[in-house]
Amino acid sequence: MSEFDSIEAGQGLEGSEELQQPLEDIEIQLLLEGIYLAYGYDFRHYLRSSIRRRVWSRINLDNLPSITALLDKVLHEPDYFHLLANDFSIKVTEMYRDPDFFQLFRERVVPLLRNKSEIRIWHAGCSTGEEVYSMAILLLEEGLLHRTKIYATDMNEQAIQKAKQGKFPLKRMQSFTKNYLQAGGMKEFSSYYTTDREYAIFHPELADHIVFAQHNLATDSTFNEFHVILCRNVLIYFDTTLQHRVHQLFYDSLAEGGILGLGSMESLLAAYKPSYEELAPAERIFRKI
Repeated sequence: MSEFDSIEAGQGLEGSEELQQPLEDIEIQLLLEGIYLAYGYDFRHYLRSSIRRRVWSRINLDNLPSITALLDKVLHEPDYFHLLANDFSIKVTEMYRDPDFFQLFRERVVPLLRNKSEIRIWHAGCSTGEEVYSMAILLLEEGLLHRTKIYATDMNEQAIQKAKQGKFPLKRMQSFTKNYLQAGGMKEFSSYYTTDREYAIFHPELADHIVFAQHNLATDSTFNEFHVILCRNVLIYFDTTLQHRVHQLFYDSLAEGGILGLGSMESLLAAYKPSYEELAPAERIFRKI
């Protein structure tokens, strides 16, 4: 009896079941390679566990039979690709997220910026802009916003367009106000926005000091020299290879003595630790040396 005969006879099925996980991995790899070759978006070094969750969520939403069927739609329907790319984008954010970070930024970073005639800040992976407006308000209160330019970038064009609007759901203002006060806010938070029935609309003079642009950390290069780079709770979605690329990009983009702020669950890779001093280690704020 041949190998194929034994499978048809019901033997060797256990081995075929063991192949299911590797086959899924192959399909995901083909999906990510197809996206990169067809559209230039590189998700190949995003954590597979995160990608896998988002892939199956989209498959279940659209009742597709397989990852291969998803790939077929992505390659032949550009609008569908942008839908999936939006799924892959990291959009978990809020104003004054981790208030202690902003408090320590006031105390330890702002004094280092006061003697600069102009200040350039890069907020990489800004999502829909909540933390960007948080920083603009902080700098306004510290008397620095008038000489600051904040470059807010994200790979997701939809997120960038939302961020440009400077408006956020009114129902979130209670929690945002609490964060603002815990971060050392100096005024009534409501003084920075007007409202309609659904949204808090932040004063346009804040956005006058913000440049929103699309930028992909996985593929794009540096575009200026910065005194501060903030990239908070983004690197946790990258594998080590991509983290190395991004850390080198940030190091090359920082001025001497520049500040790097990471997320609460992130830290410097070992290879880059000698290049920075810890300014506020608990809140992942580092200074380039």
